[in-house]
Amino acid sequence: MKKIITILTLFLLAARLLAQEEQVKDQKAQEKIKAARIAFITERLGLTPAEAERFWPVYHEFATKRLALRQEFEQAKQTPDPKRTKEEHERQLLDLSFQFKQRELDLEKEYSGRILNTISAQKLIALRQAEQDFRSMIIRQIQQRQLQEQRRQQFQERNEQRLRQRNN
Repeated sequence: MKKIITILTLFLLAARLLAQEEQVKDQKAQEKIKAARIAFITERLGLTPAEAERFWPVYHEFATKRLALRQEFEQAKQTPDPKRTKEEHERQLLDLSFQFKQRELDLEKEYSGRILNTISAQKLIALRQAEQDFRSMIIRQIQQRQLQEQRRQQFQERNEQRLRQRNN
C-alpha cells in the first residue's frame, strides 16, 4: 500500500512539474512575441526613441484593456442562460456581440486620443496595419511550425514502420 501511495505521489509531482514547465514555456513564448511585437511596430511606424518612450506605456494600457474586454466577451459567450431557448440564446449572443463591439470601439476612440498625444495621426493610422501585419506574420509562423511538426511525426512514423517491416 505504501508503494502505491509513493508511486501515485511521484506521478502527481511529475505531472505537476510538467505542467509548470509548459507554463514557463508558454510564458517565455508570450514574452518573445511581445518583444517581437514591440520591435516590429516600432520599426514599422518609424518611432523615434522619444516617441517610443511615450507611446508604449499608453499602447500597453490600451492592449491590456482590450484583451480584458475580449476575455469578458468570451466568458459571457460560454455561460448561456439555461432558461432561454436556443433561438433566444443566439439572439442574446448577437446583442452581446454588438455591445462588446461598441465598448471596444469606445475604448479605441479613447486611447486614440491619448496616443495622438504621443505620435502623429499618420503613425496612428499605420499602427492598425502594423498590428494586422504582425498578427498575420505570427499566424503564418505558427502554421509553418505545426506543418513542420506534422512532417517530422510522419517521417518518424514511416521510419518506425520500415524498421518493423525489416524486423519481421
